[in-house]
Amino acid sequence: MALVASLLLTGLVRKWAIKIGFTDKPGTAKIHKKPIAYGGGIGLYIIGVLPLLVAGVVSVMWGKGGPTWLGETVNSHLPGLANRTREIFLLFGCATALFVMGLIDDVKRLGAMPKLAVQVGVAIALVCFGGMKFDFFITVPGIAEVLSILWIIVIMNAFNFLDNMDGLSAGIAAISGCIILGAAWAAGQVFISIFLALLVGALIGFLFYNFNPASIFMGDAGSLLVGLFMSIATIRTTYYQGQGAWFVTLMPLIALAVPLYDFIVVVILRLMQGKSPFVGDTQHFSHRLVKRGMTQKQSVLTIWLATACTGLGATVLHMVNTTGMILIFIQTIMILLIIAILERPVDTTKEK
Repeated sequence: MALVASLLLTGLVRKWAIKIGFTDKPGTAKIHKKPIAYGGGIGLYIIGVLPLLVAGVVSVMWGKGGPTWLGETVNSHLPGLANRTREIFLLFGCATALFVMGLIDDVKRLGAMPKLAVQVGVAIALVCFGGMKFDFFITVPGIAEVLSILWIIVIMNAFNFLDNMDGLSAGIAAISGCIILGAAWAAGQVFISIFLALLVGALIGFLFYNFNPASIFMGDAGSLLVGLFMSIATIRTTYYQGQGAWFVTLMPLIALAVPLYDFIVVVILRLMQGKSPFVGDTQHFSHRLVKRGMTQKQSVLTIWLATACTGLGATVLHMVNTTGMILIFIQTIMILLIIAILERPVDTTKEK
């Protein structure tokens, strides 16, 4: 349902954006040669965020004695939903604020600091007032909150940074979303599973328009929203269920190893060059692959495959012993080392 809705909504938004001139024009940090419609994040917002509002309203209605027409299967989950009413409305409000800020930035650049301030505010609100934090094996007061706030901010920016080539950010989010969805479903987390299913379906539908050659971009309104959803989904998913070893809690770190690698490397490069880490350029892994002779499609598919490879290791983390865990971590590092080798510039001045 989310996929079909995304196909329809994205097509309508694309026509509307072109009509009013809401487009991303070519520039020094851009690789497209002609204006491309913005607004892909609008469909992602409608499909991913508005159901939160519906869920919140239903939970309030249940608390007042209704609704009774949803059926026995759905009604059995309403008490759990009602316990999350404040969390649902808070996530809806924070996602909406982030989306609006992103739309404004897509129309008129706000600058790095205002955007970062909104991101920090959203992360603090969700962690400190919504209780959306890591809590496994962390007993020192305040550590879980700080780690959770940093995680949300980093993942939001990681997917925002990945939105530098047609289909890259949406594809990686869909792949990693499927991996986390598997963990949530295995843990019996119905609401998180539905949330991720909506997100993955919306992303796949959007990719029909966003894969190279893209006819619409998600913009900051979409990429930051996707990053927020992924960060919250990884925090709220239960990985450790009293069985197995503690290292299963590191599953999101492995599943998101590739986007985290790209984010860290780009930030380090920009800081070493005396640039702001939030000013766009063409130093991402995807750009370096193109400079080595790949097409944009080949570059994006290569990074998708690398993400899937680390993700597959993450999916079996709960099935292995300590030796298996070490092998999965070594495999993940080796994949990242392959990426590091591939993205090193080629010295064409040397003779063969």
